[in-house]
Amino acid sequence: MNHFQTILPRVRMLLAGHLPSQARALLDSMLERELLSREYHCALLREPDGEALARKISLTLLEKGDPGLALLRWAWGTWQAPLAERDPDDEDRARSGQCAAMELGPLEGGYLELLNSNADPLQLYHLYDQMDPAREEMELCSEPDMDTINCEQFSRLLCDMEGDEETREAYANIAELDQYVFQDSQLEGLSKGFFIEHIGLEEMIGESVETLEEKKSQKRCEVPQASQALPSSSPAIHSLPKSPERPGSTSPFAPSAADLPGMPEPALTSRADVTEEQMSPTRSPAAHEVCSQLPKWPERVEKFCSALRDTYQAEPAGPEGILVEMELVRARLERSSSKSQERELATLDWAERQPARGGLAEVLLAGGDRRRPRETQVIAVLGRAGQGKSRWAREASRAWARGQLPQYDFVFYLPCHCLDRGGDTYRLQDLLFSLGPRPLPVDDEVFSYVWRRPDRVLLILDASEGLEGQDGLLHSACGPVCTEPHSVRGLLAGLFQRKLLRGCTLLLTARPRGRLAQSLSKADALFEVAGFSAEQAKTYLTRYLERAGATERRERALELLQGQPFLLSHCHSPTLCRAVGQLSEALLELGGETELPSTLTGLYVGLLGPAARDSPPGALAGLARLAWELGRRRQGTLLESQFPSAEARAWAVAKGLVQPTPGAAAVGLAFSSFLLQCFLGAVWLALSNDIKDKELPQYLALTPRKKRPYDNWLEGVPRFLAGLVFQPHADCLGALVGPAAATLKDRKQKVLTRYLKRLQPGTLRAGQLLELLHCTRETLDAGLWQHVVQGLPARLSFVGTRLTPPHTYVLGSALEAAGRDFSLDLCSTGIDPPGLGSLVGLSCVTHFRAALSDMVGLWESLQQRGEAKLLRAVEEKFTIEPFKAKSVKDVEDLGNLVQIQRTRSSSEDTAGELPAVRDLKKLEFALGPVSGPQAFPKLVRILEAFSSLQHLDLDSLSENKIGDEGVEQLSATFPRLKALETLNLSQNNITDVGACKLAEALPSLAASLLRLSVYNNCICDMGAESLAHVLPDMGSLRVLDVQYNKFTAAGAQQLAASLRKCPHVETLAMWTPTIPFGVHEHLQQLDSRISLK
Repeated sequence: MNHFQTILPRVRMLLAGHLPSQARALLDSMLERELLSREYHCALLREPDGEALARKISLTLLEKGDPGLALLRWAWGTWQAPLAERDPDDEDRARSGQCAAMELGPLEGGYLELLNSNADPLQLYHLYDQMDPAREEMELCSEPDMDTINCEQFSRLLCDMEGDEETREAYANIAELDQYVFQDSQLEGLSKGFFIEHIGLEEMIGESVETLEEKKSQKRCEVPQASQALPSSSPAIHSLPKSPERPGSTSPFAPSAADLPGMPEPALTSRADVTEEQMSPTRSPAAHEVCSQLPKWPERVEKFCSALRDTYQAEPAGPEGILVEMELVRARLERSSSKSQERELATLDWAERQPARGGLAEVLLAGGDRRRPRETQVIAVLGRAGQGKSRWAREASRAWARGQLPQYDFVFYLPCHCLDRGGDTYRLQDLLFSLGPRPLPVDDEVFSYVWRRPDRVLLILDASEGLEGQDGLLHSACGPVCTEPHSVRGLLAGLFQRKLLRGCTLLLTARPRGRLAQSLSKADALFEVAGFSAEQAKTYLTRYLERAGATERRERALELLQGQPFLLSHCHSPTLCRAVGQLSEALLELGGETELPSTLTGLYVGLLGPAARDSPPGALAGLARLAWELGRRRQGTLLESQFPSAEARAWAVAKGLVQPTPGAAAVGLAFSSFLLQCFLGAVWLALSNDIKDKELPQYLALTPRKKRPYDNWLEGVPRFLAGLVFQPHADCLGALVGPAAATLKDRKQKVLTRYLKRLQPGTLRAGQLLELLHCTRETLDAGLWQHVVQGLPARLSFVGTRLTPPHTYVLGSALEAAGRDFSLDLCSTGIDPPGLGSLVGLSCVTHFRAALSDMVGLWESLQQRGEAKLLRAVEEKFTIEPFKAKSVKDVEDLGNLVQIQRTRSSSEDTAGELPAVRDLKKLEFALGPVSGPQAFPKLVRILEAFSSLQHLDLDSLSENKIGDEGVEQLSATFPRLKALETLNLSQNNITDVGACKLAEALPSLAASLLRLSVYNNCICDMGAESLAHVLPDMGSLRVLDVQYNKFTAAGAQQLAASLRKCPHVETLAMWTPTIPFGVHEHLQQLDSRISLK
């Protein structure tokens, strides 16, 4: 072992300071000398861990009997020869450094011996850093995965050294030397630019302001920085090679401050809103003078940031400038089903939502607890089309421009439609500076500043679903050092894979469905845009009219919106809210009595009708075809050359149907909104002769085909298509294209009528059923609407399906129109309190289930508003039968429900039990072995409140393991569980102690208990004897299951003997592996009620 300790430090020194190609040369030499087999040589070449490689080489040398280290001396001499040839002036220094290193001798004490040796650490430092920058850059680019500097290993090494008292004293001496060097008058002879470039202004100031006591407490960070201070006698070094990942030296003795444990994050310390004196009250005068003389940023960087801020600070014109603060809530992705790998946003109960009340600052800090040093932070903001994601992303860049995000020096906002490039290649600086909506000149000095400080960079990729068309985006190779041009796909892949610009903050906005969203499950934080509430929609409409100069019409516009609750529910989407404002303004300008349309189709016909009357011939149909074809390719941008004519393009731009896209690869245009593209796509489907009649129903996307299913990317098309085909021609499709298409429309209407009438609503999934209701309502066909609502089943379950405000309104209308009673299951739907109250308050809803936490909030809200009648109706209809507790929160919510009943019972104006508590008959507890023992005492405390409880199931596939203590707590409640018929205690880690406690309490259930199971526990003979003793007293018991326990033949005979005294017992399941099979058979022959299955 002593020989191993001798070899290992030297191998570490060789590998840590040299290039991967030189390490390969060492392994090749070992192969030539037959110290390695060819297979082992190949394995070592692929070893990514530098420490593991050093250990394997050391063990090989030890096994092959090379304690003289001849091979290492050869490697050392060979590796220094090129250095001496490139830099003749440094030959003597290299030779002295080599001799000093080789004279260290056996370092049995490890790195402490190195510190106490006569070797000059500064010479070693220079020796490792005198590599050709160009060659090093080339090696890093070509072999990024062979980097042998491992910061995690370096951190463990420092922890090991910290435990030794002599080591602490040695580093205290180094700290004193560090302070002495920085305060030495001879430092004035060195160029300040050297320290700024290679140490960094923040690091230099941080070192100079700390006292000796602070340095002792932060010795991990001071070790490498001490080696950066050069004594006055040392020759000046004008250029040290730097790795882009580690600003400063590439030596293993000088990693960057961000790589060391215990150092504060640069983003939290540099350029914060505190003065330098507040940060460092013990600053030395010399350091203060340096700080006062040096600017924070180079002049060109300062000018660039100023130009970037001016770009983002510009106030958007028109409706884009209206800001109504929307709520962001934390989100997570989950599999849509057990058989599917596709992920979608999890549907949380309303009370489970975690709003980001801290706004943008909370969003950007959300992933900090999961973020590792020098690791890219990925934050995704998801939301359906039209929910305001892009508006929020632009506001984030404006917030930085106003100085509200001091943790970032640079913010780059990139709409992804600007990145839809062909086969051209770009550099990273092109992506950041030139491909955005407002290109800025590429400056190498600015980019170098950005590259060295990635933790101070925020990169916003807006509308990231536009990147889905770039195949292989998430799997392209782009290394951490990107010096050669790449395709846009390669650059984005490097960012997504956290390889390129590593350490930055990447903020994405995207839709929750699609290939890109599936890859976001590993993001550091996920948020969802919640959309507008009813009050926010009214606020937006008011501000829209104020900006349009129609202030006097605000009240009338709000009355129009209030008169159409269907449109008000759709104002949950900011895009639709804006469309309502546009149509309201146009209608009010006409004067007279007017009202808003009652459907989404009517809304967009009202917006496009006036524009269509002034269109060139065929312009609207041509634009509709473009919208459909681009939507099939998941695109929303188009080129000027794609328009049927220049007049059509000018008309579309003038009417606001399309708008320019700054920064696109060519002169491009984009549809003004995604829903407008959906509407135009539906217009094309209604007008086209190319769509066969038998193919038309598939575009409603209600019953997708198994083979080649329709890609419903234009998710608004089904509702618009139904409205365009069924609504009166003169008021709908005819208002857009004239009477020529009437015959074609009638034919398509007949096709869709037959299809919709063949559908059976009871067989559709919840999401398809809601879409069917929406499509049917858009038709305004009373007969078709009645046909659909009459087919609704009496029990409707929407578990796991999100119920948005439009869904809630349409569902409520359908239930009222059906004229029958319904039972609803609204658990895990994320329905908001107003929507929940409106549904459960319907007279046709007789029973409903909902999340307990949501119901508690609804009850409290109704009590505060004094709506006693609705409160009593909700209490009578609400049920939790059966209830399954799967989390601690479920148990806590159940406890809150019981507490409400107790408070209600003590009140003078109300009396009696809550029906939900009173009528609960089956209760399951399935929390697993971790949460089960913790939450079970909470459940026991409220069990007595359920007076009608008949089935208590404590069995779980993952085993609750309530143990003997849990059984004892449960047994105390038996006298109050008068109706209990089934008690399942299987798989709960119950021993003889618990079995005895159970047997003592069972007589309290003698009149009601029919089935008792203690399957798969740890009950031995003593426990079996206790159960056998109480068995004759259980007059109502019919089934007893004691299988898979640990009692022997003695316990089995006790149970069999007791069974003969119990003629009322029908089955005793008793097979257990600890009893010989012959004994089982004998006991079964004696009594056929004994089951061995």
